[in-house]
Amino acid sequence: MKWNGFLTTSILAFTVAGAAWSEEEKVLYFYNWTDYYPPELLTKFEAETGIKVIQDGYDSNETLIAKLQAGGAAYDVIVPTDYVVAGMITDGLLQPINASEMSNFQYVKAEFKDPEFDPGRVYTAPYTWGVTGIAYDSAQVTGGELEQSWGVFFEPPAELEGKIAALDIGSEVIQAAALYLGLPQCTESNDDAAKIFALLEAQKPKLKMYSADSTVDRMASGEVAMHHLWSGATARAHEIKDTVRFIYPKEGTPMFRDNFAMPIGAPHPENAKIFINWMMVPENAAAVTNGIAYANSVESAEFLEDRWKNAESVNMPPEFADRLVPTEVCSPAAQELRDKIWTRLKG
Repeated sequence: MKWNGFLTTSILAFTVAGAAWSEEEKVLYFYNWTDYYPPELLTKFEAETGIKVIQDGYDSNETLIAKLQAGGAAYDVIVPTDYVVAGMITDGLLQPINASEMSNFQYVKAEFKDPEFDPGRVYTAPYTWGVTGIAYDSAQVTGGELEQSWGVFFEPPAELEGKIAALDIGSEVIQAAALYLGLPQCTESNDDAAKIFALLEAQKPKLKMYSADSTVDRMASGEVAMHHLWSGATARAHEIKDTVRFIYPKEGTPMFRDNFAMPIGAPHPENAKIFINWMMVPENAAAVTNGIAYANSVESAEFLEDRWKNAESVNMPPEFADRLVPTEVCSPAAQELRDKIWTRLKG
């Protein structure tokens, strides 16, 4: 056979390109909430699978969705909260992963296997769960204790004014206000919206800031005396400053369930599934709780550190169970009202 230099060169080029492509496939683009995954666990994943993880962060579900809708950013794994999942599915932002068919799904706790926002776990797999309440520094409070109510946040004692931070997340703030006022969290009533806005407008001058970043450091350093905050972040702040306490508001304490999902257009879908399945191994799930202090959705108690087994902001006291309020999926009309309230408040 006559030697064909062009053919040989083409084969060589294809081989080199194929090798490069193989290297590219050993990559996972992970878009997650800021400070919401233990770095050492990613190191373990990379060592065990050979897949390099490149992580980027966001501060709200709204930011996540806007990024995906805008296009131009290809991620393999994302972490949406329960109340936005159904809408993301409807809007074609997620692709099926069929988590219930993965080998490690057997370890998922029964209450997280078939959620109403994703029946059968077609599009998501469970990550962590927790609640949103109020963190405060008992050392900066007269008497050292506050009432278990949203009232201390929205209508705080004078000594705390100017020392309070609210999460810079409209859905969280408005939901808390609705619970305090005894209104539906997804109200479509203009009258209800006016009441919520009036409460938030009156509270605003008493706040030091709205922020969802660096919450642990802010609370632990004493920069603020009170923070509208998640349970896990409060637990970590308490580890640094033992006078930090957590309130489960009696009017209703919002419960959230965060999930792994794969967006449409994920460049490495098989790597995404490997990662998600790996995260349902009990030891790995427990490492998340041990690292960031949020309860996980996998049967993993034997691997949990004692400090988190006994932490009140991680393991809610049983007497507060009836205060838990699942986050509802708001209708377009209710969401429009929320957007108007938040835009007007922050404007």
